[in-house]
Amino acid sequence: MTTKTFTTPTARLIEIFSAIQGEGLNVGTRQIFIRFALCDLRCHFCDSAHTWNIPTTCRIERSPGLRDFEIYANPVPLNILIEWVKRQNVLSLHDSISLTGGEPLLHAQFLVEFLPQVRKVTGLPIYLETGGHRPELLAKILPYLDSVGMDFKLPSVSGESHWQEHAKFLQFCYESQVEVFVKIIISDKTNTADLEDAGLLVAEVSPQIPIFLQPVTPLAASEQFTQNPILAPAPEQVLMWQALMKRFVKVVRVVPQTHKMLNQL
Repeated sequence: MTTKTFTTPTARLIEIFSAIQGEGLNVGTRQIFIRFALCDLRCHFCDSAHTWNIPTTCRIERSPGLRDFEIYANPVPLNILIEWVKRQNVLSLHDSISLTGGEPLLHAQFLVEFLPQVRKVTGLPIYLETGGHRPELLAKILPYLDSVGMDFKLPSVSGESHWQEHAKFLQFCYESQVEVFVKIIISDKTNTADLEDAGLLVAEVSPQIPIFLQPVTPLAASEQFTQNPILAPAPEQVLMWQALMKRFVKVVRVVPQTHKMLNQL
C-alpha cells in the first residue's frame, strides 16, 4: 500500500501592491497587483528586467497604496498568498486583480488552484497581463479569467517574434468570450510592415478586438539592453500608425504609460 503525499502549491513572487493601472483597457482603475517572477522573453524595451529570474524574497504591501512593504521568503504557499490579497482588499477600493510579471502564465499550474479561491474570497474580477506567447498555458486558466491584455511583440521593437503563438493565443481568448485587448509597444524603430502584419493578424481573429498603441517610455542608460537606445516615436508617426491600424480593427487608442506620468512606480 502506498501513501499519497500532498504538497501545497507555491508561487515565486516579486511583489504584491495596490495601485492605479497605467496601461491598456483598464487604465485609471485601481487594482491589486500580483507580480510574478520569471520571464522567458528578453524584450529590448523591458522596464521590469528584475522579474526575469526568481529572487529569494518578495515584498508585500501591508496597507493598500502606502508602500509599507514587508519582505518575505520565496516561494509563497497558496494559502499565505490568499491571506495577503485579502488584506489588500479594502471594501469598494479595487476594481480587479491584476496578474502581472514577468510572465504570469509560467505559473499556470499554480493559478489553476489559486484563481478560483481568490475570486471566491475577494469577489473581484481577474485580469491577466501577458506576453501572449504561451497559448497552451493560457488554455489552462481561461475559465478563471475575466479579461486579458496581450502584449503583441513586434520584432522591430522587442527583438522577439511570436506571430503564430499570438494568433493562437488571441483565437483562444476570442472563442472563450473573455474580454481581450492587444497592446503594441511602438518606438522610433517600429517597422510599419510589422504593424500592418499585426493589424491583419488581430483582424483575422476579430476586428472587434481593441488595439492600444503604447509609445515606449525610454529607459535610463543603466536599464538598456542594447547599444542603441529605444526612443519614443515622433507624434506625427504615431498619428500615421493609428490611422493605419484603424484599417484593420474598429478601436485603436494611443495610451502611454500613465502610471509613470503619475510617478507611481
